[in-house]
Amino acid sequence: MLVLLPWHAGSMEPRLPIDIQPALGRYLVLLDKWNRTHALTALPPGERREELLQDAAALLPFLAGLPTGARVVDFGTGMGSPAVVLALARPDLEVLGVDASSKKMAFLRQVAMELPVPNLQVVQGRLEALEPMQAHWGTAKALAPLDALLGWWGRHGRPEAPFFALKGQDWGDELLPGGWAAKPHPYALPTRGSRVVVELRPSPGKT
Repeated sequence: MLVLLPWHAGSMEPRLPIDIQPALGRYLVLLDKWNRTHALTALPPGERREELLQDAAALLPFLAGLPTGARVVDFGTGMGSPAVVLALARPDLEVLGVDASSKKMAFLRQVAMELPVPNLQVVQGRLEALEPMQAHWGTAKALAPLDALLGWWGRHGRPEAPFFALKGQDWGDELLPGGWAAKPHPYALPTRGSRVVVELRPSPGKT
């Protein structure tokens, strides 16, 4: 049975932890350097901090309950958004950035080495073909509709593990598979508008 929890009014502006900002500055410098040669992103330099880093910070409150050593997976991580922010903010977690793009994964390996981010692992491949990752917590940003995300999560997430999708305000138009409950957490970026963290958990009685 589909369970859709109601939209909650109000929003917050995500904030990046002060202690990780020097590393994030190095990340942006490295991205600019690589982008000149490898064309990793069409985002102008002035928009990258907000779109790639501050946006990822919307997920940080939802990591609070994870114990040391838990495995976090970012589907379709691209240049490492949100994986880099999550790994820096919680160095006690194992964070896997997963993407099929070889050049973006080469960049992310360099990020993990130079920043450094020792708890960030880079996994290249297609989600439907990779071995199950047995993750405790998952996320994806603007990758696919909810039904596709949860299909992949069924392969790579542990039983009862939650998934957090970074979405636009029209997320409610997407198909939510039966057996899942969705709870929206609205937030706003300074110049890029209103967005939502969609918290997805198996609904009671899901088998």
